[in-house]
Order: sequence, then C-alpha cells, then structure tokens
Amino acid sequence: MQQINISEIFYSIQGESTYAGFPCVFIRLSGCNLRCNYCDADYTWEVNDTLSIDAVLEKINQYPTDLVEVTGGEPLFQDNCPALLSALLSHGKRVLLETNGSLSIGKLPQEVTPILDVKCPDSGSSDSFNSENIHHIRHRLEKKSASCELKFVLSSKNDYLWAVQFIRRHQLSMLLPILFSPVRDRVSPQSLAQWIMDDGLPVRLQLQLHSIIWPGFSRGV
Repeated sequence: MQQINISEIFYSIQGESTYAGFPCVFIRLSGCNLRCNYCDADYTWEVNDTLSIDAVLEKINQYPTDLVEVTGGEPLFQDNCPALLSALLSHGKRVLLETNGSLSIGKLPQEVTPILDVKCPDSGSSDSFNSENIHHIRHRLEKKSASCELKFVLSSKNDYLWAVQFIRRHQLSMLLPILFSPVRDRVSPQSLAQWIMDDGLPVRLQLQLHSIIWPGFSRGV
C-alpha cells in the first residue's frame, strides 16, 4: 500500500495561480529540499502524519469540489507523489501541483497542471531551478496550451530584474501564464505594479488571496 507524508489536508479558496478564487482542496505534503528565507509554511519541514493514498482520497472526497492542489513543502520530494497525482486524476479530480522547480516535472501526468515557483536570488535558494524543466514545460505546452504556470516570488527590485531576465533568456513570454508575487513587508504591491507597468511586462501581478481573506492565519487556509 503506497503511503505519503502529510502536513495537512484542508478546504479553502485557492489563493494563487490563474485558479485564484475557486474553492479548492489542498493536500499539503511534508518535507522540502529548500529553505527559503521567506517561507510561510516551514511547519511542513517536519512530518505530521503518514497516510495511505486511499486514505487521502477518502478525506478529500468529503469536500464539494473537484479542484485539488498538491503542495508542500516540496511535493516532488516524496517518491510517491506521482502515484498520488495519478490516483487523484483517476477519481475525476482537476489537479494542480505547486513545486519549487528544483526537481524534475518529467514524470508528472500530462493532465496535472504544474505551477513552478522559480526561486529568485534573494530567497536564499538561488540557482535551485532544474534547467531540464524548461524542456518539460515546452513539451507540456506543445500538447496543451496553458498546461503549466510559472511563479516568481519577489523580495526586491533585484529579484524583479532577475525574473525578467529569466523569462527573456528562456523565451517564455506569452507562452504560458507567468505570475509575479511580492513578499509581504519586502516589496509593496504598488511598487511591483509600477515596475510591471513601466516595462509593459506580460505577466500577472498576484497577491495571496487567502492572506487577504484570513489575515494572520498560516495553516488551514
């Protein structure tokens, strides 16, 4: 029986990505291979519970939505994550996967939508992006448009400029949804909005919707 290390399972409003605003079940897995200095989910670094994949399915089926996100921590840090994703798909779920981009997405089922959080220099986890994922992103997009998303969490103007260069270097502009999100207390939404407008950048400014709805809560939202 395949098992997976779980931090928490909860039902909330999707706060990020192009799916923001939709009801969504979150399966937050334990463990991460990075230690970003702005992490708002460091409680996932330790294992909270271990469940069989069947038990996970039983828990999420009690909620009235088919949209499910597997997140972490870093979900691909667990060998059984692809099996969990396949099981969710077989039960008719629409599946999102949030990953830090350091591990290959090459084994993900095509029906899963990966959201790759590319770590910028001021995260403390610079140079962690797995360059093979550029190939995997392009391959997935060839099969289905908008089947991947990229997210950049920005701590400074330096991070912003680095993210712009990353997009241009890999010729990703207009190929897929690209999200720029400010780190709270480091970059103001107004500043980020101005930078994007000044450059006419075809990216989406993203604020964490769940943090606005439930300020002060870091778990279960």
